[in-house]
Amino acid sequence: MRSEFDDIRAHITAEPPRTGELLELAHSLLDDLEQLRMREAILRSHYLALLTAARATVAADSAGHPEALTFLQHELAEHGQLPDGEQAQRILSDAVAAQSMLAHLDEPVVPRRSRTPRSPRCGGVSRSLRG
Repeated sequence: MRSEFDDIRAHITAEPPRTGELLELAHSLLDDLEQLRMREAILRSHYLALLTAARATVAADSAGHPEALTFLQHELAEHGQLPDGEQAQRILSDAVAAQSMLAHLDEPVVPRRSRTPRSPRCGGVSRSLRG
């Protein structure tokens, strides 16, 4: 991926200088792509660290380690995500709601029907036919 960006940038840079909007747009798009690639790499790194901490926590719990949560607590604290007492109930509530939503994600959506019977309605003005 990186070499493709470099090749495109080299090709654009090799062009004689023009004041065209297309060339400026190409530079801008390449900069955006490189920035997005870097952000994705950082997010992947954070995800991997969190996954590793979660796995270490479960492994420590399985092995009977007295402070199994240490790994996960350290990772969450490092990113300012360790909940305090006030946030605990909200976080638990959000987690239960998210699990419920995920459990029903694959279910087909069935349109709701009204439970109250509708009375027949006439839509229009009554008219008499001429004979």
